[in-house]
Amino acid sequence: MSVGRTLFAATLAGTLALTVSSASSQTLRYANQGDLKSLDPYTLNESTTHAHLGHVYQGLTARDKDLKIIPALAESWETPEPTRWRFHLRKGVKFHNGDPFTADDVLFSADRVRKKGSNMQTRLAPDVKVVKVDDYTVDFVLPSPNPILHSSWDVWYIMDKKWAEENNVVDPTPVAATTPSYASLHENGTGPFTIESHQPGVKTVFKANPNYWGKVEGNLKEIVFTPIASDATRVAALLSGEADVIEPVPIQDISRVDSSPNAQVLKGAELRTIFIGFDQVRDELLYSSIKGKNPFKDNRVREAFYKAIDIELIKTRVMRGLATPSALMIAPELFLLSKEFTRPKFDPDGAKKLLAEAGYADGFEVTMDCPNDRYVNDAAICQAVVGMLARIGVKINLLAQPKAQYFAKVLKQGGYQTSFYMLGWTPSTMDSHNVLYDIMGCRDDAKSSRGEANLGGYCNKEFDAITDKVLVETDTAKRNQLIKQAYEIGNKDWSYIPLHQQALAWGVSKKVNLPQRADNLVMFHWATRKE
Repeated sequence: MSVGRTLFAATLAGTLALTVSSASSQTLRYANQGDLKSLDPYTLNESTTHAHLGHVYQGLTARDKDLKIIPALAESWETPEPTRWRFHLRKGVKFHNGDPFTADDVLFSADRVRKKGSNMQTRLAPDVKVVKVDDYTVDFVLPSPNPILHSSWDVWYIMDKKWAEENNVVDPTPVAATTPSYASLHENGTGPFTIESHQPGVKTVFKANPNYWGKVEGNLKEIVFTPIASDATRVAALLSGEADVIEPVPIQDISRVDSSPNAQVLKGAELRTIFIGFDQVRDELLYSSIKGKNPFKDNRVREAFYKAIDIELIKTRVMRGLATPSALMIAPELFLLSKEFTRPKFDPDGAKKLLAEAGYADGFEVTMDCPNDRYVNDAAICQAVVGMLARIGVKINLLAQPKAQYFAKVLKQGGYQTSFYMLGWTPSTMDSHNVLYDIMGCRDDAKSSRGEANLGGYCNKEFDAITDKVLVETDTAKRNQLIKQAYEIGNKDWSYIPLHQQALAWGVSKKVNLPQRADNLVMFHWATRKE
């Protein structure tokens, strides 16, 4: 055996030693390219984190396998008047430490999720009043009607007020925190699993909750999660039977997994849109060779970057066909009129001309922030963008980091710390308003949660005014026309560069039955082992 193969085998053995448990056939071993940074459910608004924590925490609502909203900690709800939603809470539910779940926990969670340091502030607008009617009834009083108020509450996880106060975690843990809080390392939810042990970057062990209030469809008693950053090691773990589920399967390995006797790849369309953004706020970019001004404030520069990217080449070479190029910041499945938009053609010569017109005929230098363990082939996509922009004279210094470091940087408290970046977004509401408000809305109002995930600060007040109309419009046809108007403005401004919707690729043992959701939340309470 060569030295290289020996080192690989040693690495694989060392990694898999972490996943092996003494468990029975009711144990599932799961590996993901990324880590579970924090157990605090308000630290990071990111789907993989939501999926992990969704085994232990729950919202007032949930989503089923088809993404339909269903009851969870609230057993029912109604709108007795247009600006008041009433939620009837489930009785007899206990947190994992035995504390009873009541309306006080909902009020506490409503305050905590909106505090500074939370990355989940858009789940509940700051002007919504939360009123305790009795121990099992809560009203949400709005300044104006909102027909989709609860549409993203499946991942607004409810926390135990008493537990948080006792452990000094009344405030959320910021993603950039250098010292973990008690809530970062411990959990106390109401869900079907508890966390027996959590070693960030190493292993997290989930155990079935014997006192769970609901019925679990799956038959798992234990989940062992191990982060495995190496694609080769992760695939080897699946093929050897040491891992039961991996996510994602690298595109180049899909056929190999599918041809193996003991595993297969579950493939499907994902609702996540991968896109590129710019710092459009600062007078001088943080990470650029241009001093005294910000090239990205010029529409022509943003248009040039857009037209310099060959999206078809990314689709065929980088994504090997497992991507759908997008003209919008939302998947076509989530917006009926998306078919009326077309993506501008790849035009490097036109891009060069635009840069020259903007005063950058010789190009410039800028840093691009990119995760390398979050999306399918994320670092490879960014590398491709680097090469494409080099053709028009722009030098990109690529900073590709694991998602923990990436998010800690770009979401740093006190101001988003990036000049040019790649990000992926699945609208939590499964609706355009989430994109228009969270990603594309102005973030210049300290009293508003608008633009919480707008890392580059794109801002158009006319766009925001339309977004506000979208929120309260109940006529579907009129609402879709408003959404269309908003996207038209965003595209005319060259606000972002949408790339594509990536495909799902989960590697699953043939001994495991696991339903796949289009939002890429891997939820194991539905999983069953066949042995």
